[in-house]
Amino acid sequence: MRIAMISEHASPLAVLGEEDAGGQNTHVAELAAALAGEGHDVRVYTRRDSPTLPDAVSTPDGYYVCHVPAGPPRRVPKDELLPYMGEFGSWLADTWRRDGWTPEVAHAHFWMSGLATVHAGRRTGVPTVLTYHALGTVKRRHQGARDTSPPGRIGYERALGRAVDRVVVQCSDEVAELVRMGVPRSRMALVPSGVNQRVFHPDGPAAPRDPARPRILTAGRLVERKGFLDVVRALPAVPDAECVVVGGPPAELLPVDAFARRLWALAESCGVADRVRLVGGVPREEMAGWYRSADVLVAAPWYEPFGLTPLEGMACGVPVIGSNVGGIADTVVDGLTGDLVPPRDPRALATAIRRLLADKVRRFAYATAALDRIRSRYSWKRCAEQLSAVYATVTTVARPARAVA
Repeated sequence: MRIAMISEHASPLAVLGEEDAGGQNTHVAELAAALAGEGHDVRVYTRRDSPTLPDAVSTPDGYYVCHVPAGPPRRVPKDELLPYMGEFGSWLADTWRRDGWTPEVAHAHFWMSGLATVHAGRRTGVPTVLTYHALGTVKRRHQGARDTSPPGRIGYERALGRAVDRVVVQCSDEVAELVRMGVPRSRMALVPSGVNQRVFHPDGPAAPRDPARPRILTAGRLVERKGFLDVVRALPAVPDAECVVVGGPPAELLPVDAFARRLWALAESCGVADRVRLVGGVPREEMAGWYRSADVLVAAPWYEPFGLTPLEGMACGVPVIGSNVGGIADTVVDGLTGDLVPPRDPRALATAIRRLLADKVRRFAYATAALDRIRSRYSWKRCAEQLSAVYATVTTVARPARAVA
């Protein structure tokens, strides 16, 4: 099957630490590779934010990345890209009709990609599928006035849920949120993300550590909603343990990173500065060693559409304490593969960490159950197979292309 994946701001070729480089970039890259591995012809369309980028790049994983010349010729935050989605969609439609490669299905990642994809799909007759990755209603609920989303995002997301042929949701919480928005449940297919088990597994080297001091690991982009401040606030109630934070800019740039400085200042005021270590961003292939070095992985975001970090930690045989939100509430089975705590509650988080660090048998049981869960439910191959079935369903409905003057 010819599959177009549209990811307007999140390139699968993005370098760790770049702005807007995060879970969606990894998801698109891993999914494209898995679909190509199943024999599909996959092209990922992302915007060209530098004039030096080639038109197309063939990846070692068997799919192509096509750079769309729509929008400003420089890297800008994703929230500034909305005005260019019409141009993006027109380019897709023109290219699909002109170059002899028309996809059988187009899968959009993020709502702005959805706008471009629906525009192109209506002009070419290509059926469309959408994964939101994050919803504006949830972001607005948790960030309030600090939400930088373009005006009208929630309305666009509601309309897109009714316009595409299928919405691929990543967790049960997202299903409920979309139903409240008025998106028909019949349009949704629940397909959770996967984890690369060739990279993330229990066997292999671990990052150096002091064996006499319990290690708490937390990882992700250095932004407030990821809950790193709550982890530091919990640390005074967890004696002797060190907290290692992996993510953000490279180590040499941490001193000038505003959020890293907030973390350091908070650690100082809480009296735990000697037990908080910021590593900075590391190459993805090194992350498994950091997970393996930990006694407990803490994922404490305010909200999380899916969350790859808990999956990667579970795949490395590390027990997880996570916020009871979004995708984490699906992937971490409370009391079986890890512990779930309320978001933004340092006291509850501290209690859970202290209890788990004190119980080696429980940590072993959680890690064993987590590995079984990962291997049975969260492979990228399984994800690709489920999505292939979704694609096959939507391609059975013929639709004419609409003429555009």
